[in-house]
Amino acid sequence: MGLNTLGLAHRFIQNHIRPGDFWIDATAGKGRDTVFLCSLVGDRGKVLAFDIQEQAVNDTRELVEQSGYAHIAQVILQSHSEMDRYAEEESVDGIVFNLGYLPGGNHKIFTTAQTSIPAIEKGLRLLRPGGVMSICIYYGGDSGYEEKDALMEFLKTIDDRQYTVLMSQFYNRPNDPPIPVMIYKEPAAF
Repeated sequence: MGLNTLGLAHRFIQNHIRPGDFWIDATAGKGRDTVFLCSLVGDRGKVLAFDIQEQAVNDTRELVEQSGYAHIAQVILQSHSEMDRYAEEESVDGIVFNLGYLPGGNHKIFTTAQTSIPAIEKGLRLLRPGGVMSICIYYGGDSGYEEKDALMEFLKTIDDRQYTVLMSQFYNRPNDPPIPVMIYKEPAAF
């Protein structure tokens, strides 16, 4: 099948993450992105991971501990829309979102525009100048198209003087292929 949305997001992250960075996994899920981020920020780095599902938080904590990254990651049972309670403005190097439902989880529980858009807005303020955000938008099926449609409208409104928003499309994939979005916060002017 070739490159997928997550693979594209991981390449983007790898090109922008450095040892000692502070990253946020806004949707911890099974903990794979949390562990991936921990492996890249290293022992001097920090990763915060958020999820509203207790099972996702437990799975992420377990994977983080098994992988030897408990000293790097803090896993929080909280909505990603509350991330600004845990980080200062312009202190975060990067943020990762995987929107939709938890793979292998309850398909009746999924992210919605009502929390995802405020979380992205807060995340943009938390990013340091030169920071990045990766958003994978999974849609269709049980979660429908409402969040995707709202996000597509919202992303167009992000201030182009402060941020660059790039959206990719898997044009030759059937059904509802996920949409990778990459956001760059402009570096500070000198």
